Amino acid sequence: MKLSSLFNTGAIALLLFSTHSEATGMVPETSVVIVEQEDGEGAINVKNTDAFPVLLLTTLENIEDDGENLLTITPPTARVEPGNSQRVRFIITNKEPLKTERLKRVTFEGVPPQQKGKNEVRVTMRQNLPVIIRPAGLEKDLSPWKRLAWKQIGGSITVSNPSPYVVRLGQGIQTLPDNTNWTLPNTYVLPGQTLTIKPDDNTNPGEAQQVRISPATTWGYTVNTYDAPLSH
Repeated sequence: MKLSSLFNTGAIALLLFSTHSEATGMVPETSVVIVEQEDGEGAINVKNTDAFPVLLLTTLENIEDDGENLLTITPPTARVEPGNSQRVRFIITNKEPLKTERLKRVTFEGVPPQQKGKNEVRVTMRQNLPVIIRPAGLEKDLSPWKRLAWKQIGGSITVSNPSPYVVRLGQGIQTLPDNTNWTLPNTYVLPGQTLTIKPDDNTNPGEAQQVRISPATTWGYTVNTYDAPLSH
């Protein structure tokens, strides 16, 4: 079974006293932004696929588990003509060497112009992407999810990430061979983080041997599901 990389998309309707609608599209070139501390910055191109100019609004967001501000973006707003792309830079503001990868998020929202005298709705698509900041000198790992440690303790499962890598994966997991379904609180496990979860149906599961997860690579590539060993 193949699952696409984690790519969260939201939609906001801009109501302009409407009778019909048009859809705008600001499309990032990748599904994740990588910022290398060694380079001091990262960047991504966002294309306006519509037939009219759009105001691109870019906003950085801290995740709940990491509120430290590490980046600034430029430009935060930009007018993008039809068919053109805008390059958005992510500049590291914290000069202290990072010891682990860090996770942030960014939203790209294209706001279409309001046309006077026309009854219409123009919809702006909001793209919400992960931003991974990588420490200088950290070796690339194409399958960091293999570093997670899974353990069943009674009716609970704990997952620990002893590695310096941010591990991204789908929230839904399954233990084998009992086929019990579980849900992680987030689509990531941060370096040094330990999470404890209960079965979705709140029943007392049997003793399982493996955990089936749906991981995503750091660079957003599609991968197969992975069955991780489960200790007791």
